[in-house]
Amino acid sequence: MFIGMGYDVHRFKKGRKLILGGVEIDAPKGLDGHSDADVLLHALMDALLGAAGLNDIGHFFPNTDDKYKNISSLKLLEAVYKELKKQGFKINNVDITAIAETPKIYPYIPQMKENISKTLKLSKKRIAIKATTNEKMGFIGRGEGIAAMSAVSLSAGALQAGALKKNA
Repeated sequence: MFIGMGYDVHRFKKGRKLILGGVEIDAPKGLDGHSDADVLLHALMDALLGAAGLNDIGHFFPNTDDKYKNISSLKLLEAVYKELKKQGFKINNVDITAIAETPKIYPYIPQMKENISKTLKLSKKRIAIKATTNEKMGFIGRGEGIAAMSAVSLSAGALQAGALKKNA
């Protein structure tokens, strides 16, 4: 089994849509970033890539490349999923925590799980999404942005297991 952890943070910016878990959230401000700035999916992608021993999302999707400007992070997550499959990994489960004072995301969690489930071809029962506040402390507590953390576990498929034994 392979474990990965991911973390991401984005500040709020007026004039942008707020996208979390691939869902447009009704909010007065969105998150600033090169892509759609979906902090939940960015943390998830880094966790997945880390568990596989690969580079982070900045390596795969640099913010200096215009082809990723305003791109849906669900498309990026799909590319990460394809890379994991190519490497011979199977996703066991994902766990994501959003940290924000506002907005409340609880009502959007079922659709977020649906989006991630479809993209990763993973049962919704293997996906946990939780939200918490920062108790009004720090930049998150002041409502300046949103952070997310993710943990995942992968297992080696037959291809990866054979490569691991060969390299042992």
